[in-house]
Amino acid sequence: MNTGERVFGLHAVRSLLERTPGRIRQLWVLDSRQDGRLQELVALAEAARIPVALRSRRELDELGGQGQHQGVLAEVEAQPVLNEAALPEFLAGLADPPFLLILDGVQDPHNLGACLRSADAAGVHAVIVPRDKSVGLTPVVRKVACGAAETVPLLAVTNLARTLRGLREAGIWLYGAAGEASDGLYQTRLTGPLGLVLGGEGKGLRRLTREHCDGLFAIPMAGTVESLNVSVATGIALFEARRQRIQPSI
Repeated sequence: MNTGERVFGLHAVRSLLERTPGRIRQLWVLDSRQDGRLQELVALAEAARIPVALRSRRELDELGGQGQHQGVLAEVEAQPVLNEAALPEFLAGLADPPFLLILDGVQDPHNLGACLRSADAAGVHAVIVPRDKSVGLTPVVRKVACGAAETVPLLAVTNLARTLRGLREAGIWLYGAAGEASDGLYQTRLTGPLGLVLGGEGKGLRRLTREHCDGLFAIPMAGTVESLNVSVATGIALFEARRQRIQPSI
């Protein structure tokens, strides 16, 4: 049996109950909360024959909710994170031109969760991160992602530069976000097989990552701030790509 994980938060747990209830071993709910949203989750769990137990707020905190559980916490079968060995088969199985998000060292779980949420909304096929110096699928990531961690595959690769080189050899164009780039986001062609590459908090893209991109783009800034949070920049870039991909002539 796989090692269990703890998933908390209304949206994250609901996504599990609706999409993969078989992964859930146990559901714990706050004994003092009786509102409609929580009762809907309990009904879904009971319909799927998932054990449901009432717990106090302190007990839920101790089970792993860290005060952010919103009154519900689930123990689930661990979902394996894919690696670079699975990438060729994954790409070959796509019906549409690949649309990938590559995050170079995002370490804040709130940022990764928000990026996953934007990736799901924009129709991204997979998110790729380096295994080291990058946050994984933590309970906080899953909660912030609001269910997107269950729908968007996450691939953690050992060598990001080598993976980028392999993507380019597979015919995927890679464009990285960099504030000093001479080309703007809205002038960059983002259709066809595509990987958008964004850097982590603070330093942005690493030198070797930049060197493996086909081009760099900057997000136009009209105010006085010099840069955007990585999750905000990711959302802007992904939805410009989506706009171009569904309306390429505009």
